[in-house]
Amino acid sequence: MGAAGAAALLLTLTTVPASAGRRSDATAQSSAGHCARTAALKVPGAERQEVACPGELTTAGTVASGHTDQADWAGLTPAGLATPSGVPGIQIDGYFPDDSAGNTNHGWNHDSQFVIRLPDHWNGGLVVAGSPGVREQYANDRAISDWVLSRGYAFASTDKGNTSAGFHRDGNEPGDAIAEWNDRVTQLTRAARAVTTQRYHRPPSRTLVTGMSNGGYLVRWQLENHPELYDGGVDWEGTLWRSRGPNLLTFLPPALRSYPVYAAGGPGAREAHRRMLAAGYPAGSEFLWPFHHQYYWDLTQRIHREELDPGYDGATEAGTPFCAPGTPACDADYDYAARPREVHGAVGRIALTGRIGKPLITLHGTLDVLLPIGRDSDVYARMVRAAGRGGLFRYYRIEGGTHVDSLYDAFPDRLRPLTPCHRSAFTALEIWLERGTEPAPSHTVARPHGGGPGAADLLTDCPLHRSW
Repeated sequence: MGAAGAAALLLTLTTVPASAGRRSDATAQSSAGHCARTAALKVPGAERQEVACPGELTTAGTVASGHTDQADWAGLTPAGLATPSGVPGIQIDGYFPDDSAGNTNHGWNHDSQFVIRLPDHWNGGLVVAGSPGVREQYANDRAISDWVLSRGYAFASTDKGNTSAGFHRDGNEPGDAIAEWNDRVTQLTRAARAVTTQRYHRPPSRTLVTGMSNGGYLVRWQLENHPELYDGGVDWEGTLWRSRGPNLLTFLPPALRSYPVYAAGGPGAREAHRRMLAAGYPAGSEFLWPFHHQYYWDLTQRIHREELDPGYDGATEAGTPFCAPGTPACDADYDYAARPREVHGAVGRIALTGRIGKPLITLHGTLDVLLPIGRDSDVYARMVRAAGRGGLFRYYRIEGGTHVDSLYDAFPDRLRPLTPCHRSAFTALEIWLERGTEPAPSHTVARPHGGGPGAADLLTDCPLHRSW
């Protein structure tokens, strides 16, 4: 697939996902053993729930049965990623009480939607995730849910309590919407542990938390603030929030100012390129800049800035798309350091500390140009170590990884998909917890070259214990 095809696929990140399809009643016509005790399953605190017994819980079956929303996870994984199958079980869809209505799945028009999947053949564990970006509860289905279900885990995911590019409309005070993300993951974890106990007659022996991007931020926050709920977690390129920076409000505006000058060429291009590198965008990632400028940087800056600093543009909602520097209240001119104390206080409400209380593995691509690694996970790794929690932490910098894996389809000779690396990290965490065998020390995992594995292997293999 060419870059244009990747762009079309990834555009779903900037739009409201389509509603999930209607379920087929045929999926409920399962044997009594398969569907036993479904009437007894009650998700604590849920305002609404629907229990079904699909013959297949992975996307190999849920796309057809209507138990996922394909638009919600489009663009997050490589096209060639294999889809596991053969996982029958019970799925519970529902929502917790909430007063916002951005999530249109199932025609419910209700936020705080969740999905819980309970495989017939259970390994005793539970995996909990929050959605990346501003997507809904099915966003992790292909990247995470399919794989952990195939390994026997129960799985639960939440839409975080508000969705879409208008997520900032939720809440009363700056930061409320993002703070709700954390609360909803905590709420779902407790509820999923309870309903898993109902289904299998014993509590989970292990509860793990994982997620990508904004979902990775949630992993970090949960292990810092509610370590009692989890045994460990895997953070896939989590968003860093710090009241004094860096955060995305400090490194996105320089890109919005400098990239158009760089792209135009001419006498200012060289200096604009230098400013891009100084802002954290790594040398060698220039081939990714046009796509991110068109689809990511502007929107991401405006909607998160509106959530945390709505006063910057007055009555205007989320700024002016692609405004030129010098335009009044243009996000390209945004200067986080110069903003009032209350803005930094709003970020402080959702900020990370590095004080994790359970084992955490972080992975991040070196060619991430939405959340540049030098302004995000490199910083978070230092925070964890400064907090004295380095013994609970491993950090793998993945050479050639970028923020969304579908870009690998456009640039297979330059990028490396992170999905297999996430699976390697998850497996390493399992071994760490089960056997006490510590993962490989933190390091940069080199992208294979020359005699290393071919492109097909990059879709399945990402050893964290060696470099090529």
